[in-house]
Amino acid sequence: MSGSIPFYQKHHRHYDRGYRSREAESKLSQYQSSSRYSAASSTSSSRRLNLSSLSGLDECRVSPTPKRAKPTYLAVDKENQIIGYVVPIFRGSQEFASGVSDTEGARGRDTSSHMARRGLFTSGLEMERSEQISRKEAMRESAERISMSKRIHEHEEHFKRMNEDSLMHAPEFVIKPRSHTVWEKQCVRLHCTVSGWPNPRVVWYKNNVAIDPLANPGKFKIESRYNVHSLEVNKCDFDDTAQYRVSAMNAKGELSAFASIVVKRFKGEVDDSLPAPRHGPVSEYGITFQTHIVDKFGVSFGREGETMSLGCTVVISPPLHRYQPEVEWYRDDVLLAPSKWHHMHWSGDRATLTFTHLNKEDEGLYTLRVTTKSGYETYSAYLFVRDADAEVEGAPGAPLDVRCLDANKDYIIVTWKQPAVDGGSSILGYFVDRCEVGTAHWIQCNDTPVKFARFPVTGLVEGRSYTFRVRAVNKSGISHPSRVSEPVAAMDPADRARMRGTSAPWTGQIIVTEEEPAEGVVPGKPRELQVTEATKNYVVLSWKPPGEKGLEGVMYYVEKCVSGTDSWQRVNTEIPVKSPRFALFDLAEGKSYSFRVRCCNAAGVGEPSEPTGATTVGDKLDIPSAPGKVVPTRNTDTSVVVSWEASRDATELVGYYIEGSVVGSSVWEPCNNKPVKATRFICHGLTTGEKYVFRVRAVNAAGLSQFSQESEPVEVKAAIGGGIPHGVLPETGPGGNMGPLIEHRPHWTGTHDPVQSPPHTAQACNQKTQADTEPRAGRRAAGAGLTRVSQPQGGASESWAPVLAKDLLSESVSDSVSSSLTDKVTAAQLEPVTAEVQHRAADAADGPEAERARKFSVDASAKRDKAGPRTETGASPAPPYGISVLECVRDSMVLAWKQPSCAGGADITGYFVDYREVADGVPGKWHEANIRAVSERAYRVCDLKENRKYQFQVRAANMAGVGIPSRPSDTFLCEEWTIAVPGPPHDLQLREVRSDSLVLLWKPPVYQGRDPVNGYYVDIKEGDAPEEAWRGVNSKATEATYLKIQHLKEGETYVFRVRAQNKAGVGKTSDVTEPVPAVTKPGTKEIVVSVDDEGIVSLNFECGAMKPDSKFVWSKNYEEITEPTRLTIETKGNKSKAAFKALGEEDVGIYSCLVTHTDGASSSYTLSEQELKKLLEISHDHKFPIIPLKSELAVEMLEKGKVRFWLQAEKISANGKVDYVFNDNVLSQGEKYKMNFDKNTGVIEMIMDSLTPADEGTFTFQLQDGKATNQSSLVLIGDVFKSLQKESEFQHKEWFRKQGPHFIEYLSYEVTNECCVILKCKVGNVKKETSALWYKDGHEIKSDEHLGFTEGVLKLEIAQISKKDSGVYEVVLKDDRGKDTSTLNLTNQSFKDLMNEVFSFIANSSTPLKITSTDEGIRLYTFVNYYNDLLQVTWHYKDSAIAFSDRIKSGVVGEQLWLQIKEPTEKDMGKYAIEFNDGKGGLRRSVELSGQAFDDAFAEFQRLKAAAIAERSRARVAGGLPDVVTIQEGKALNLTCNISGDPVPEVTWLKNDREITSDDHCILKFASGKFASFTITGVTVSDSGKYSILVKNKYGTESGDFTVSVFIPEEAGGKKK
Repeated sequence: MSGSIPFYQKHHRHYDRGYRSREAESKLSQYQSSSRYSAASSTSSSRRLNLSSLSGLDECRVSPTPKRAKPTYLAVDKENQIIGYVVPIFRGSQEFASGVSDTEGARGRDTSSHMARRGLFTSGLEMERSEQISRKEAMRESAERISMSKRIHEHEEHFKRMNEDSLMHAPEFVIKPRSHTVWEKQCVRLHCTVSGWPNPRVVWYKNNVAIDPLANPGKFKIESRYNVHSLEVNKCDFDDTAQYRVSAMNAKGELSAFASIVVKRFKGEVDDSLPAPRHGPVSEYGITFQTHIVDKFGVSFGREGETMSLGCTVVISPPLHRYQPEVEWYRDDVLLAPSKWHHMHWSGDRATLTFTHLNKEDEGLYTLRVTTKSGYETYSAYLFVRDADAEVEGAPGAPLDVRCLDANKDYIIVTWKQPAVDGGSSILGYFVDRCEVGTAHWIQCNDTPVKFARFPVTGLVEGRSYTFRVRAVNKSGISHPSRVSEPVAAMDPADRARMRGTSAPWTGQIIVTEEEPAEGVVPGKPRELQVTEATKNYVVLSWKPPGEKGLEGVMYYVEKCVSGTDSWQRVNTEIPVKSPRFALFDLAEGKSYSFRVRCCNAAGVGEPSEPTGATTVGDKLDIPSAPGKVVPTRNTDTSVVVSWEASRDATELVGYYIEGSVVGSSVWEPCNNKPVKATRFICHGLTTGEKYVFRVRAVNAAGLSQFSQESEPVEVKAAIGGGIPHGVLPETGPGGNMGPLIEHRPHWTGTHDPVQSPPHTAQACNQKTQADTEPRAGRRAAGAGLTRVSQPQGGASESWAPVLAKDLLSESVSDSVSSSLTDKVTAAQLEPVTAEVQHRAADAADGPEAERARKFSVDASAKRDKAGPRTETGASPAPPYGISVLECVRDSMVLAWKQPSCAGGADITGYFVDYREVADGVPGKWHEANIRAVSERAYRVCDLKENRKYQFQVRAANMAGVGIPSRPSDTFLCEEWTIAVPGPPHDLQLREVRSDSLVLLWKPPVYQGRDPVNGYYVDIKEGDAPEEAWRGVNSKATEATYLKIQHLKEGETYVFRVRAQNKAGVGKTSDVTEPVPAVTKPGTKEIVVSVDDEGIVSLNFECGAMKPDSKFVWSKNYEEITEPTRLTIETKGNKSKAAFKALGEEDVGIYSCLVTHTDGASSSYTLSEQELKKLLEISHDHKFPIIPLKSELAVEMLEKGKVRFWLQAEKISANGKVDYVFNDNVLSQGEKYKMNFDKNTGVIEMIMDSLTPADEGTFTFQLQDGKATNQSSLVLIGDVFKSLQKESEFQHKEWFRKQGPHFIEYLSYEVTNECCVILKCKVGNVKKETSALWYKDGHEIKSDEHLGFTEGVLKLEIAQISKKDSGVYEVVLKDDRGKDTSTLNLTNQSFKDLMNEVFSFIANSSTPLKITSTDEGIRLYTFVNYYNDLLQVTWHYKDSAIAFSDRIKSGVVGEQLWLQIKEPTEKDMGKYAIEFNDGKGGLRRSVELSGQAFDDAFAEFQRLKAAAIAERSRARVAGGLPDVVTIQEGKALNLTCNISGDPVPEVTWLKNDREITSDDHCILKFASGKFASFTITGVTVSDSGKYSILVKNKYGTESGDFTVSVFIPEEAGGKKK
């Protein structure tokens, strides 16, 4: 069996024989059938039973999921009688099973032998007993082994649970996948074995694209079992030749391995799977299709949760069998794809879009687009989706459009849109829920509701996919959950991009690589750290990974720091984040923070990134302002077109919600449940004949704005023009302004290949054909409610007036000028004055009586105003006039015109230009030059033909619609201008008209000439003066496009014109302005500069002639301030204020303010450098209205322990006053507080006699001098107060102490060079009667030293200090005035410090270390002036402390400190040192015992040693002999002495210097070589004399003498007598 297993899997624990191919399995079965395992068929039944069990075990290993019969563990004999229980040993591990199989094999062989010989047994009972015993033993051993294995497994599992972290390690490939080369249509399997804890997640890639088995059913099969992972590729084809990568990933890291598959193809083989070529002609070629959409769906209404279908019948002619057009569905111009929410169906003639579960996200404009080779046809209608009924009454509607942004490994930002319905009470916030894909368990992500419609979700598990939903909450309850978001995986964006990518084309080259292990590299600094979002709930950081990060996975630590400090605090202390994004919660609102990030990996933590700037916690995104004026317009019997002005300064606008209410009901219903971004919307589902009012509010992520003002009531009634039947939205003009109502054509997006492109816009220079333009022109007029009448060929002059009348009538009716108009209204029914004004103004717009016509218009308006109030809501503007040419090239001309004299009921939002060719004086058809409105009064008309003549007309548009066209212009020839001088300036405007001055503004010429324009000249003349009266205003050209003209004559009327110049000369003059009288109108105001109390400089302008639609327009250097970065503009009523945020040199210039919809109310202010300096000084004085202080509030001690609080003001008037405040309580003059305020010096003080615990707190001096204020506080709490109180008490006691004798300097000690300790103190205020007493430990010290009161110093000398001198010393001064005590504690550490200072003097007095020799060895020594028993010294040898022994000793003799080395050897050579320990650095003396110094010392030691040995070994008489022996005659004399010497000396006794020998009378003995005895048995007189003992050996001789005196008793007595 082992021969068929691959070598790298022979010993694999979890080897799965399913790895083999079918051919291998077939060979294996053949080999088994012919092997020795199957050859033993003649064995006994018991052996067959045993072999079958083994075969069953092998089969279990081969098949990953074997089909097993119900297991039985009963052992039976031949007669099927139960004889025991069989323990299944194959349940254990492979190692255990292999060990068992050896034992079982041996037992099996024994049993087989026994069974083979059982015929020899005569007794069947004996055989059965033997067999039962054998089985019992096997069962017991097997059970014991299984029990042991179970206990080991349980112990391992317990250890894993208790020590999980210690077992965690990154993935590791035990066996990597191998590359394969296979034939086409064969199957191949890649294997690998991966270890790691936690268990790694394994992903297979093909050419770096993740393999999804579900995307290719039957092609790929991925299995993972027992850490063995496989990828099976079924029926390989040539496209499967690629590089395959397997990636293992867990929390500790990621690792990849690579293998290649090469698929070979038999030569000449044809792939049957390729499509067969088409034969015969294509049926649709050469046919022109006509497409018609009939049976259309209309505006539809649904409710959340319902099912709905939208469908249309499509008729294509001529019909072709099985021909299928391309059918596409769009929602709000976005191509739809089939999903679980909606399905598309085409049945051959009907296209259907089915919604399985309606959601508010499904609301929008749906467009069906049917495309054939001949073109396409579209149809659109709106679908409205209302909220489902709330579960709790008053609960809000569900949020919508939940999306996931910025997904990363452990972090996802969830966004949504707020609902239109709040349930009657404001929404308090939103809850975000998440659900892991594959489960149904929703988890709430935030504990408290968030008001911001964006929330970062953290704590996700990397690699897992999630869906999200959002719920709104108000005081009544919680809404239904929103529609769940699309699933998003928490993974690195780079990995997600690789998974979404497409497979790279096969290049024919396969590169097999392996990841080489790399040494650990600490990652570098993260890059480009920035705050991407900051709200009051959280702050989001983002950064880029470092350039140097090694091969290990990089994670991040985020740190924060409060601005102004340098204390960095780690935010994620427990778990580092894996994503380069992080959201910080729980930050203090209003505080400023800085942030930085560190990288970390297995090698360590890197350096921090550069910190971010200070970020203040708070909502950076403001709720948008309320939309402007709302204008409703009739549309159909059930719908109204609602237009409004966009919210100003709206940031990240999501859209608008529109609500409608029946007049008088006060019940508001939402018109849309999905925000719309346009400023025009068709509200459907209204009741015919009812009157409605509407209001609008804007929405962004920060919340919903306030509602706009209610619109004027409008009756739901069809307009004469027919209206817009199916809710098709109009297109948006520049800047968000709405153009005319036109046919909606979606901007096609998505994956499709249109046969016919949609028409281009006018911004592309009108690249369109006449056939495409003319229908659009008609549609534009029809959309605006205009009836276009074809022009006869006779010319414009004959047909213009009738057309204008019809246009005026249709325009007025369709735009609902008057709510009383009916379908049968005629021109005669129009208001007479209005009809007359518009008709006369149009006729005279470009005629020679233009001025009179305009004057008539003003007079007629005045008449109308006098006639009574009139609502102009919905009135379109009058026609422009004064069309001129600014530039002409070969195929285009730039036109300019003057704005209409009457703007209608709203601001003009744009203009539409038409043109027509004039051939031989005969005008042609009108063509549109632009489809989208242009906001400027100049436009380039493109696609003209050179050397052709053209006429132009212009229409003005506002929110109410498009006005009537102007009179056709003069005929202009389209030929290129080649003159060198510039063209005429244009758009001249007059501002700030006063009795002696005005300001003229203009725009540069479009045609620059040969060189750029470098200046302008302004000409002036009186209004009725002839042409010759023109004169120049400025003699020197001005570079600005404005000029203030002064020195005018009051009441005179003037006109102006402007000329531009370049290097070539002065160009053509501009059109002349309207005549303007030099008169200051009553009520004219000028800009006023003011500085408020905060020092903010502002420009203020007030207008007394404001109208409801008037607006203040601020400009700098006559350029409108659209983004006031340096100004804050605020308008209230008829006043507007432009406040400078931080006035500086950048603000120098001319500031002007214009009020729209007035008769030219405007003013300007010139901020020069001198004026700037002056304003800054004033601002500083106003901004800092405080009393300057020379010094802040401070505290100091006075005598007697008094406490003084004081400060000094730099300048304060006599009216200044001070409040003394303690803990918010005002203090007053009294016994405890003494207050003083010197207004001349500005010194303010408060004195307290003492401090008590009740005085702990904050003291504040509050100053006021007029409106200028200031205050200074001093906080005295905690340790600060206690220290001050203690100091006060001490100073109080000190004052009383110094009234008598006292110590100026308290008792201290001093150590002299002689190591004497002197205790001394300095006293003062003493007299003769003053006494000084010394005490130690309470006992008086008697001292003979005279107290030197004249010098004021008392001393006590301790000559040789020791431990007994440790104690508490005290000096008492006293006389009749009192006493003072000074104490010096010289115990414990204080005594140690004193002794260390003494030791320092001793060490410094030591002599250099010297060398000497003794008979025992070498001695090192040093002398000190004074030795103290407490001195600690350390001897060193080669810089290591010496461990003393019998051979090396140290000691002290007098003032000598020595180190003795007995029997020195060469090993003792080296550097020796003695170190004195003084408690500080110590002092060390050293000497080098080596070389000649060692040799000399060692030789001297040898000499002294020999002399000592000789001295010790020479013969000696140690003692025992007296000098004189007096003995009575006849007595016995016995003397013994000790003899020493080595060798044993010779002993000789002498008497009177003569040798004597031993005999019976004188016995001489020498015993044991130590004792010599001298014995005289009976002393006689003759024995008297001098005796000597002489001892001698080779080292020397010594003698001992004694005298024996023998006396006779009688003589003795005679002598006595």
